[in-house]
Amino acid sequence: MATKKKAESQVPAEESDELIIRPFFHLDHCGALPYFLEKTAFKGRCFMTHASKAIFRWLLSDYVKEVEVNGIKFWCYTAGHVLGAAMFMIEIAGVKVLYTGDFSRQEDRHLMAAEIPNVHPDVVIVVRFTGLVHDIVARGGRCLIPVFALGRAQELLLILDEYWSNHPELNDIPIYYASSLAKKCMSVYQTYINAMNDRIKRQISISNPFVFKHISNLKSMEHFEDIGPSIVLASPGMMQSGLSRELFESWCTDKRNGCIIAGYCVEGTLAKHILSEPEEIVTMAGQRLPMKCSVDYISFSAHTDYKQTSEFLRALKPAHVVLVHGEANEMSRLKAALIREYEDDTEYQMLVHNPRNTVAVELHFRGEKIAKVVGSLAIDRDKQDQKVSGILRLSIAYTGTLPLLKYYLSQLSADIEQIEINDRVALRVFKSVNVIIEPKMAVIEWVANPVTDMYADSVITVVLRAETDPMPQRTVPPALVVDKGHVQECMLEMLADMFGTDGINKLIKGDKMTLR
Repeated sequence: MATKKKAESQVPAEESDELIIRPFFHLDHCGALPYFLEKTAFKGRCFMTHASKAIFRWLLSDYVKEVEVNGIKFWCYTAGHVLGAAMFMIEIAGVKVLYTGDFSRQEDRHLMAAEIPNVHPDVVIVVRFTGLVHDIVARGGRCLIPVFALGRAQELLLILDEYWSNHPELNDIPIYYASSLAKKCMSVYQTYINAMNDRIKRQISISNPFVFKHISNLKSMEHFEDIGPSIVLASPGMMQSGLSRELFESWCTDKRNGCIIAGYCVEGTLAKHILSEPEEIVTMAGQRLPMKCSVDYISFSAHTDYKQTSEFLRALKPAHVVLVHGEANEMSRLKAALIREYEDDTEYQMLVHNPRNTVAVELHFRGEKIAKVVGSLAIDRDKQDQKVSGILRLSIAYTGTLPLLKYYLSQLSADIEQIEINDRVALRVFKSVNVIIEPKMAVIEWVANPVTDMYADSVITVVLRAETDPMPQRTVPPALVVDKGHVQECMLEMLADMFGTDGINKLIKGDKMTLR
C-alpha cells in the first residue's frame, strides 16, 4: 500500500509521499513496486518483513516494530497467509487503520494463524487433499496440481511429503515441484523457521521439514521423464501459460489422469474454466482437445473464509470496514453478509465500504488533539471550562530550503526576522510566531491567544504550501518587498466599494491608518 493523495491509474511524481509498506511478496500486492520506486519521484522508504525481502530479491529483486515516519506511526502483526506476511496497523493523528492484506486465521502445518491486534482500529481494510492424489496415481494416472510458486505450495509439499513417508507403497511414484523460483526461495523457508508455528519449531530440532525426502525439483520439461504415474506441482496456478498449462494440455486427454485445483481461481482463466467440466479445451496453439481427465477442487486457500473474517472483525469492532482486493460479485456478497450479521445489533454497528478500483473512500473522524503541559501549568490539575494559556508547539514535515520558506512567508507578512533559537535557525513572523527549522521538520511556536492563534494558522498554511513546491534553491526569487502605500490604497478601495466613499473617514499617522 502506498500512501498518496488520490488514487489514479498512474501515480504522478509530484503525488508521491514519504512511505510505502508491503504486507507480503505476492505479485498482486507488490508487482508495481519497481515501477513506483524507479519511474516516479518517490524518495521515501519502503518497509517489509525480512522473509518477504529475501524472497522479493528473486521475485523482482515486509516486519518491523513500531516505527514513526513524519508523524505516521505503524507496526505489524502476523498475517498467517504466507511466510513473512504481515498486517499493518497505521496511526495518523490518533486514527488507527488496520490493513490486513491477505490473511488466514487458521494455523496449518508450518504457519501461525493471523494475530488479533490488541488495539481496536477505527478502520479495517480487508483483502479477501491427499485422498484425491492417492486415487489418481492408484489408477495409473498422472496428477497435476497447479499452484503459485510461493505460499500454499509449501504447505502442499509438506502434506505430500508426510503422506508419502506414511505410505511406503507409494515411494516409487515420484513427486515433482516444477518451479526454479520456488527452489531458490526454499532456502528462505529453511532459514526463517522462527516465523512459523510451534509444530515446525519442534520438528526442526529433529530434522528440517523443508528438506523433502520424497519430492524433487523439476527444472523444465526437458528433464521430465513422463513414463508413468507421477505427481507434479507446477506454476502458474491459473494455468494461463507456463509449465502447468503445458502439462495439462499433454495429460487432459487421458481419463486416468487428474487435475486438482487447490485454491481460488480468477474468472476467465483455464483453471476456472475446467471446473465447469467442459467437453473440450482450446490449447495455446488454438487446437481443440477433448477433456477426459478428472478435475477436482479442494478449498486450500490461505485466505480467510467468511466465518474467519466475521470473527476477526467482531473481535476488533472497527467503525469502518473497507473491502478491497477481490472480485466485485464476491465482495458485494461479503458486504451484504456483514451488514445482515450486524443489522440487529443495538450495541455495535459497522459501516462497510466496497469501493471500485481507483475510487477514493472518504472517512471522517474527530481529530485527536493532545496538549503536553510543562511548567506551572502542569502543577495543578485542569478544571472543566478552565481557560489556560502558554507556549504552543506544532511540528510539521518540511524538507524544503530556508530561502523557499522565507519567500512564501514574505507573501504573508512583511514583518519577518531571521533569528536563532537553541542554535537552530528560525524565522519570527508577525513578531509573535517562531518557525524553527530542524532536519526535515519545521517547528511552529507561539504564545496562545486569539490573535496569535490566527497568525499561527496562517503560518502553518504557508509552511504546508512551501513543502509541496519542488523549486530548487538557486531559482527561488528574492523575498517580496511590500509597498505599504499600495496596501493602504487597496484597503481604501475595498472599503469604498463596500460602504461608499462618503461612509468612511481616513486618518493616516505613520504606519497606522484609522478608518471610521
